[in-house]
Amino acid sequence: MTWLRPALRTCLTLAIWLPTAAAIAEEAGTQGAYLTRIANCAGCHTPPGGEPFAGGRAIQSAYGTFYAPNISPDPDTGIGAWSREQFRRALQQGERPDGSALYPACPYPSYTKVRSEDIDAIFDHLQSQPAVRNETPAHQLRFPYALRSLLPVWQALFFRPGAFASDDARGPEWNRGAYLVEGLGHCSACHQERDAFGATRRDPHAPGQRVRGWYAPSLHASDEAGLQGWSTEAAARLLRAGKSGDASMMGPMADVVFDSLQHLSPEDARAMATYLGALPDRQTEPSIHLFELSAAERQHAMQQGETLYREDCADCHGDAGEGTAAAPALAGNRAVNSPNPTNLARIIRNGGFPPSTQGNPQPFGMPPFPQLSDQELAALITYLRGSWGNQGAPVAAANLP
Repeated sequence: MTWLRPALRTCLTLAIWLPTAAAIAEEAGTQGAYLTRIANCAGCHTPPGGEPFAGGRAIQSAYGTFYAPNISPDPDTGIGAWSREQFRRALQQGERPDGSALYPACPYPSYTKVRSEDIDAIFDHLQSQPAVRNETPAHQLRFPYALRSLLPVWQALFFRPGAFASDDARGPEWNRGAYLVEGLGHCSACHQERDAFGATRRDPHAPGQRVRGWYAPSLHASDEAGLQGWSTEAAARLLRAGKSGDASMMGPMADVVFDSLQHLSPEDARAMATYLGALPDRQTEPSIHLFELSAAERQHAMQQGETLYREDCADCHGDAGEGTAAAPALAGNRAVNSPNPTNLARIIRNGGFPPSTQGNPQPFGMPPFPQLSDQELAALITYLRGSWGNQGAPVAAANLP
């Protein structure tokens, strides 16, 4: 019977090493939760103050108002009666269970690149959540966008289903980053301009676009949101913490970091940073046409802006825009010098906070200055963009959001 001893040792070793069915299920559930967060499903499908994934959140666009559907497992108002195959077809083909086409407000032009096994993991995670009965409102879209019958034509013209294709000339980290940025993270859905038909422009020189009144800058331009020239560590820190050096995520992007990107694994954050940093640095088309100021108008704006800066800004940002422990430097600041001053105007007028994350648990906030008139705000922005070596063009009140 001595011949049994090695066999028994092998069986015992395998019993210890092989995961149990419960462990496999737990790992799959964890993976599904992770992928759901990185895809930021909750960001659109959870209404403010509402139940997770219950839908009904209003999404403003140039085409009207979309209302995100309920993706909780409620069988009547959510996706509880959907099969895995139907969920896959929705995300990869833009097709509802009844065979009709989805509006591209759902970023299926990006999700079509997501692997089926990852979509299945997301589906399983969503099905494990509490079912919420919530009938969401119908979209309120302008003509002709309200005509759902036109969507198959749109898909035939602008949508190309297809799996993610790795680039063998690149390393695994770059390819993982490409998969996350172009697929699961659907970054181009916000950071690349859409045309009059609602299709994301494929021109690499296309600018970003307006999102909830803010400007989502181009990822292809280092003078906008591009991470070209950044170290991988600094770029990965910005993605996960929402802050790196003097750069902070504000506005809708702060929500994306809070809901999604702060949950990136360190490896995936590095992968995304690697891919984004390797994008060609291109000059983009103007996203806004700034009104020109005469020499006298610019001089007056600079003088008025300096007075406002001394009164309201210098205590935190420094006399020469050098920054303090409480506020970032404005000299050389990319948001200040951006070709599109929309976000700078929004930050000054409305204030706000970067997201609270593990890497930046107590972010310093920017107080709002709603008392400034449009003319005063334009003067202050012109002063910021024309001082301490900054090279931003002056801004007229008519350019403010």
